[in-house]
Amino acid sequence: MIKQILHKSFSLLLAFLVLFSTVSFTIEKHFCGDVLIDVAMFAEAEKCEMEAFAIQQKMTCCKDVIKVIVGQDELNVSSFDDLDFKHQQFLASFVYSFTNLFKILKKEIVPHKDYAPPILVSDIQVLHDTFLI
Repeated sequence: MIKQILHKSFSLLLAFLVLFSTVSFTIEKHFCGDVLIDVAMFAEAEKCEMEAFAIQQKMTCCKDVIKVIVGQDELNVSSFDDLDFKHQQFLASFVYSFTNLFKILKKEIVPHKDYAPPILVSDIQVLHDTFLI
């Protein structure tokens, strides 16, 4: 029970690790002076009311901090030809033996499946007290 739960949680963790290592995203923060006003992911952070006033007065009390987290752009995809001969041979034999595991066997014909056994009137072995040991 615990082994199955650990196995599923570990594989889910690895799936999320692969997903988040290849995704890029942006974190944008808006500061008004030294006070953090808004933090946004995947969208633009909301501006404060002071920014409209600061543009009119040509003041620079507001600032935006943008942090870009870049994911992995290139994934290494190797082909069968990139492997050396020993690895190719092992992979081919593994695939061949694995596919033969699931081969459907022919259905055997049972010639006496529709015949009923004879009705026993009395058990002869018990009647004569003869038992094989």
